[in-house]
Amino acid sequence: MRLLIQRVEKAQVLVSNEIVGKIDKGLLVFQGVEDFDNHDDINWLVNKVINLRIFNDSNNAMNLSVKDIEGEVLVVSQFTLMASLKKGNRPSYIKASGQNHANLMYKKLITELEFSLGKLIQTGIFRANMKVELVNDGPVTIWMDSKDKQ
Repeated sequence: MRLLIQRVEKAQVLVSNEIVGKIDKGLLVFQGVEDFDNHDDINWLVNKVINLRIFNDSNNAMNLSVKDIEGEVLVVSQFTLMASLKKGNRPSYIKASGQNHANLMYKKLITELEFSLGKLIQTGIFRANMKVELVNDGPVTIWMDSKDKQ
């Protein structure tokens, strides 16, 4: 499972010009899923996401987590995170999971984040054509892959 995490001042997701998810200060999390991803991947990623110290403290050092600042989280499913450019210039999505497993992992990630943070997680709509608007703070953008735990 891959996550692309952005520290944001605000973010929102629109589907058919309607806002379906919206946050103020917090994390925008894009999620890509492959077939072998499971609950262990979600547990590892959720622990990393909620404890990721990328928010500034009073000394302007990145020492605080989204949990520490009581920030918000917006999760958006994005199969293109699983793209491979090994051959040619057209991305291959062969590693991206099918919709049933991907949707299950998407819902589990959201549920685990809600449980761990004790608050509602905002979301996009799985498989919808979404427009994502954000103000990246920093910019701070972090890439995580549960199969490459560095």
